[in-house]
Amino acid sequence: MDLSERKLRILQAIISDFIGSAEPVGSRTLSKKFDLGISPATIRNEMSDLEELGYLTHPHTSAGRVPSEKAYRLYVNGLMEKYELTEAEKNAIADELYENVTELEKTVQHAAKILSEITNLTSFALTPKQDEDTLKYLNLLPVDDSTVILMIVSHSGKVSNTALKMKIPYTEEALQLLSKSMTYYYRGKTLSEVLTLDIIESFQSDIEALSLLAADVMPNFMRTLEDMLNVNLYMDGLTNIFSIPEYNDIDKAKMFLEMINKKDDFARALINRANGVIITIGNENSDDIMRDCSLITATYHVDGKLAGKIGVIGPTRMKYGEVTSVIEFLTDNISNAFKIPEGGKNDE
Repeated sequence: MDLSERKLRILQAIISDFIGSAEPVGSRTLSKKFDLGISPATIRNEMSDLEELGYLTHPHTSAGRVPSEKAYRLYVNGLMEKYELTEAEKNAIADELYENVTELEKTVQHAAKILSEITNLTSFALTPKQDEDTLKYLNLLPVDDSTVILMIVSHSGKVSNTALKMKIPYTEEALQLLSKSMTYYYRGKTLSEVLTLDIIESFQSDIEALSLLAADVMPNFMRTLEDMLNVNLYMDGLTNIFSIPEYNDIDKAKMFLEMINKKDDFARALINRANGVIITIGNENSDDIMRDCSLITATYHVDGKLAGKIGVIGPTRMKYGEVTSVIEFLTDNISNAFKIPEGGKNDE
């Protein structure tokens, strides 16, 4: 059944008021706060109809109504007003984010921190699924007579720097040659593929010293790749729930924290979500532990390729318009920060 224009306006007003106050909304409150052009009695009748249709629920301790998950879904799909960030807000977010644009992971982690601070919700950031990532280049940088820094850079922007203790003597020229050779053999291959290759075999025709150097480097190289394959989940603002009325109940707050602390399960749920900006409300979440929550995620890109996700999790009573706008702005800026300029090269 399609709702009349009047019912839609009343429902929109109820949701807006409840999101802001966390208090059940009555007809008299609506009449005073919103210019609906109808009497409290008419509002009351319409609210009863909306309750029968499943858009409102009636807490037994209050005369007012609160929106149902069905109401929030209708609100998100069509009633929610697009929240426009002011230029001052955009500049403040961008300035803070770009101050920390170095490696992708650190930037994304910082974006999660910014998101939790702005929304006062628990935020998260998921770095790229590395088994689809490809190697861009690597470098071996001498530190002293026995220490070398192995730098591995993937096309997603992930950077790993590992200090290696060398067992055999080396020269800077030999390190440079090995770096170029390994980059040549591995560039464009996925990190998973690289783990299956035997680069020592490739150096049989090269000078013996280079083969020995490669044999010294490779075990650490492989371990570093395995670490890079791990999907990292960063979270921020976990204690924000204690300022949210829905979590005044200690048992409910404890359940929320236990859910968030199961990082492997939570990461899997995020990986399986569709791409783009996705909002799931209450029972729309496939995981039982999230049935009392709303989850908003958005994807960011690196070099035009899908990379990872950032978002928030919190109660179904959420400032959907504002939160979505902030998340979209952050993901756009992450994507732009790691975008190859026109005319730029894709490889080092």
